[in-house]
Amino acid sequence: MDVTQASTECTAVLQTIDDAVICDRSFPEDILVGVVGRGHVLVEDVPGTGKTLTARSVATALGLSFSRIQFTPDLLPADVTGTHIFNERERTFEFNKGPIFANVVLADEINRAPPKTQAALLEAMEEGQVTVDGETRQLPDPFIVIATQNPVEQEGTFPLPEAQVDRFLVKTSMGYPDEAGEVELLRRRADRETTSPSVERVLEPNQVEQLRRAPETIRVDEDLLEYIAALARETRSDGRVEVGVSPRGTQRLFEAARAYAAITGRSYVTPDDIKRVARSVLAHRLVLTPDATVNGVDKSQVVDGVLESVPVPTIEAPDQNA
Repeated sequence: MDVTQASTECTAVLQTIDDAVICDRSFPEDILVGVVGRGHVLVEDVPGTGKTLTARSVATALGLSFSRIQFTPDLLPADVTGTHIFNERERTFEFNKGPIFANVVLADEINRAPPKTQAALLEAMEEGQVTVDGETRQLPDPFIVIATQNPVEQEGTFPLPEAQVDRFLVKTSMGYPDEAGEVELLRRRADRETTSPSVERVLEPNQVEQLRRAPETIRVDEDLLEYIAALARETRSDGRVEVGVSPRGTQRLFEAARAYAAITGRSYVTPDDIKRVARSVLAHRLVLTPDATVNGVDKSQVVDGVLESVPVPTIEAPDQNA
């Protein structure tokens, strides 16, 4: 699948999601960057904004299987990965797959699960496999985790360890719709009999895999490679930051920028592509100093400051036909 076709397919997917979900266009774009960039997505927002509907709509539009896991403090790793059950007729143990065996997995309120369960999900996200009773099983391909967490209620939660947060390609937020959007939401509800809107399939699973290969053809000039590295290094020297972006985060910024370029239909990355995805890719990877945390410093503000301080390279657009 070439870049032009990839962009056409992405536009159709975004339009389908827009028909079902009332939100700013940047939100489904962030999720699609995660999908096309072969990564996972963390969504932090208050309940009732449409996170579950969005995740289900993305899976349906892409023609992929969908599973939702409600994370709770008593959730065990086996509840996620699956377990062996004794078959009395055959007198053997059979593996009963858990809900993680789906193409798109919605890990709802992931920070409510205990660390042991979070660790089981970590292996799945990083390796595309799970290990149960010493036996490793491959997960479906593609495998995409869309995790959510509620920033308001922190009682009884288990904050994600930094190693696991770093496994998410992007972190984004849906936010409340504006007044016109909320009226449109009611208007759409009045025009249908079901509580949730339906979504049409746009792609087939094999097309999704082709779509995820499209960014590999995107050109990134040497100046932009240096720009990406400079942004990551600048986060490490910021006085408000205790732990800056890791080399893995630098690579993820590179991958996300290429994915966004593919979504928009360009065969090359521009500085604006990097700026567009920088906040959602870098902010959640930062660990602030205690003083910055007490003073209420927002990680996104740190990334914005980095973008302002690092000089932007001036490049000429490559010839699309070259």
